[in-house]
Amino acid sequence: MSASWSPVRLGKSDLEVVPLGIASGYDLPGREVERAFERGVDFFYWGTARRPDFGAAVRRLALKNRERMKIVIQSYARSGDSIGSSLDKALAKLGLGYADMLLLGWWNLPPHDAILDAAADLVRRGRARKVMVSCHHRPTFPRLARDPRIDALMIRYNAAHPGAEKDVFPHLSEPRPGIVTYTTTSWGQLLDRALVPPGERVPTATDCYRFALSNPNVNACWAGAKNASELDAALAALDAGPMSEDELAWMRRVGVAVRDATGKATRVVGMNFADRVINLVSGFGFRATSDLPRE
Repeated sequence: MSASWSPVRLGKSDLEVVPLGIASGYDLPGREVERAFERGVDFFYWGTARRPDFGAAVRRLALKNRERMKIVIQSYARSGDSIGSSLDKALAKLGLGYADMLLLGWWNLPPHDAILDAAADLVRRGRARKVMVSCHHRPTFPRLARDPRIDALMIRYNAAHPGAEKDVFPHLSEPRPGIVTYTTTSWGQLLDRALVPPGERVPTATDCYRFALSNPNVNACWAGAKNASELDAALAALDAGPMSEDELAWMRRVGVAVRDATGKATRVVGMNFADRVINLVSGFGFRATSDLPRE
């Protein structure tokens, strides 16, 4: 593969990946997963929705190519005791001995020490190599970034939701964690002609991936391809390379219009009801970051 982006190091982690990965939840056929690997993609996300054909392809590829693959396994476990069993079940399904990254899913507030200590123990025992945390609440990310047990962060970032540029990226202390982004097309809204201003070109998925990867704070992003043509659009982003300043300005104009048309706030100042329910399940009660004592 003649990618314009070379493999990148994921922040604190010593893992190197081609900066565009493939997620499991969108019904991408297994043969296309294998084709992505043949084109050089080495970053795979076994996440919330675990499609059997995707998993079977990862399993086949890993038989001969495990050291070339970087596999992220997500766990929503809410107790230290259950994280290990959650990871082991996923590893068994994929026929793997370890995960390159254990992703602790949907922690709007920093996970309890028992959670992070359990994850760190799995790393010590070789069941995972690194730990990543996903979050839906931008003010929490700088706190997560300071924890030495966390190697990488997963955050929503796209042209319609660029708030991380103000709320997250400038506030990450050294050593910086790896940053992996998702929802790159804003659920397809950035591709919708009806939401794009007259006279502006409608972005393609390729444009959306290039926009995210052109930010120097972003190490990699996930592609949610569901068929061969959508995978081609993702792979084209690797070949095309970073956007020019004119292209970035165009994407930002479109992003503002899409955000305005869909009623999305530029800056998140609080959590929605679903996020607070997740915090309740996670043992924090019905609270947001602003409810916690200042450090």
